Amino acid sequence: MGTEGTFAQAPKAGATTNSPTNAEQEVTNLSKEKWQWMADKNVDKLDALFDEKSMFVHMGGSWGKGRELEVIKSGMIHYKKAEVYSVTVNMIGNTAILLNDIDLVAVVGGNEVVNPFMVTEVYVNQNGKWKMGSLSFSRLARPVKVNNPTTNQPRN
Repeated sequence: MGTEGTFAQAPKAGATTNSPTNAEQEVTNLSKEKWQWMADKNVDKLDALFDEKSMFVHMGGSWGKGRELEVIKSGMIHYKKAEVYSVTVNMIGNTAILLNDIDLVAVVGGNEVVNPFMVTEVYVNQNGKWKMGSLSFSRLARPVKVNNPTTNQPRN
């Protein structure tokens, strides 16, 4: 149930190198850890990561930190695996905006589903510590890329 895939940085306009900054690498690594914490239902780690005013947008609604943690803890949504294809990081002052192109394998209402998403994550650096301010799932029109483990074929 691990997070797999590559974490690539998109080149910035006018940039001479594709090397991520320390801050970009920190939030990229934090995002990767967050996917694993979600798969593991590790609400203690997520509680520390999510800001008290954080907001979450899903296909079925939007809510705050407390509700998101309850959804994860109860298994209402079990984020089994996020297959991450790319991560783009944009820094604006002490704010990091990440775009994650993923296929998400999740169990929702007892049914396993796989959806292609562009996930927007917003992190704010507060006193040297990154806190998540927002997590938003936008379903993509592209087909699912992740392979079905039983057939090794893309899921439809």
